[in-house]
Amino acid sequence: MTRPKAAKRRSRVVKGKPAATKGRRSAGKVGRSAATKGEGPGATAKADAYAFAKDKPVKLLTGGNPQIAKADGDAPVRAYIAVMPGWKRDVGRRLDALIVRSVPGVRKAVRWNSPFYGVEGQGWFLGFHVFTHCVKVAFFRGTSLRPVPPGGTGKDARWIDIHEGDLDEAQMATWIRQAAALPGWVP
Repeated sequence: MTRPKAAKRRSRVVKGKPAATKGRRSAGKVGRSAATKGEGPGATAKADAYAFAKDKPVKLLTGGNPQIAKADGDAPVRAYIAVMPGWKRDVGRRLDALIVRSVPGVRKAVRWNSPFYGVEGQGWFLGFHVFTHCVKVAFFRGTSLRPVPPGGTGKDARWIDIHEGDLDEAQMATWIRQAAALPGWVP
């Protein structure tokens, strides 16, 4: 037996809200999450990311990848890492620190919702991106690295997927130093 259409419409009304305003925001009000108001765990890092995003809350895209506007410098990379979800935030911090230690004067930026690292005048050598179950670290001239990182079949790029508790810092530092010494990728 099917219900009449009128009954279906009534069942969609959100409790406490009249049907006319369902799905609309109140004029003049902009909601902010607890993190951007300075409440809850991790609020400081999330608030920094919120401030960097120029009064727009940071949105997490598919797989939890932060949506950070294209920008150069350390601040957008820090903002990206600050809002990486769960264990991936620690991986992001460790990768960033490892890159800074391994490549003095490294150039940082966010492009295509991913942190990029490069050497001035040489181009980008590395970028990473958040996925549901891993953090993908891409070496743009990865076929020239020894040993070659395991992911990818393209002409030049290779990557490694880092899962929770799976970051081999010694091997990663070797790849980072090798990649920074090569001519980088220039879009």
